[in-house]
Amino acid sequence: MPYRRIPNTDAARIKALKTAIEKCSNTDFREMAISAKTLSEAKATLSKFERLYELYQQAFSTQVKANKSFQHKVKNCRMYLSHFIQVLYFCVIRSEIKSEHLGLYGLQDSNMLVPELASNEQLLEWGRRIIDGENSRTVKGGVPIYNPSIAKLSVMFSIFKEGYQVQQQYQKTTTHYLEEISNYRDVVDKVIYEIWEEVEQANFDYPNEERIKNNIEYGIVYYKRKGEDF
Repeated sequence: MPYRRIPNTDAARIKALKTAIEKCSNTDFREMAISAKTLSEAKATLSKFERLYELYQQAFSTQVKANKSFQHKVKNCRMYLSHFIQVLYFCVIRSEIKSEHLGLYGLQDSNMLVPELASNEQLLEWGRRIIDGENSRTVKGGVPIYNPSIAKLSVMFSIFKEGYQVQQQYQKTTTHYLEEISNYRDVVDKVIYEIWEEVEQANFDYPNEERIKNNIEYGIVYYKRKGEDF
């Protein structure tokens, strides 16, 4: 005997509910294989689940599109920050800036190497440190670094930081809807299970081939074992 399996994707869950509902809408009330109560539950469940699914898809799409623009901001910030630190080191090597001033930037133990800037969090941390350090040094009378200037770096950092905060909000929204969908799947699966149980029971006395055909019309998905026919 072929066996059935509850859908394991959200799109398949929606299709299963829609198929059963559409089959009922095209069937005389007295001949429906599922009860009016189960049909009502299926319609309400489908409506809510489809809405959650659409909201998640929209949120995810917005996040992906925004991320393309955000990655450009990340690249610019990393480039300017890395360049500024390298220029700072050259100034120290040329004795234009005292080596002990590296502590103002949090670079006292850096061995004249650019710190790791691979992650957004590292960019946030080092961007703040470098900007604060340069402002602190120049306030005390130090000659500002140019090419790039701290003003230009600050602009790139601010643009990156704002983009990061926006992207975090997009991710939060996407995660929220994904959790909503995940929490509701058990409800959806339960309704699908009830529909399929009622359908199989209603068609139980039909010959095997006809029974399988009737059940499939209500959205039941059957799988054959190796070497098995319907």
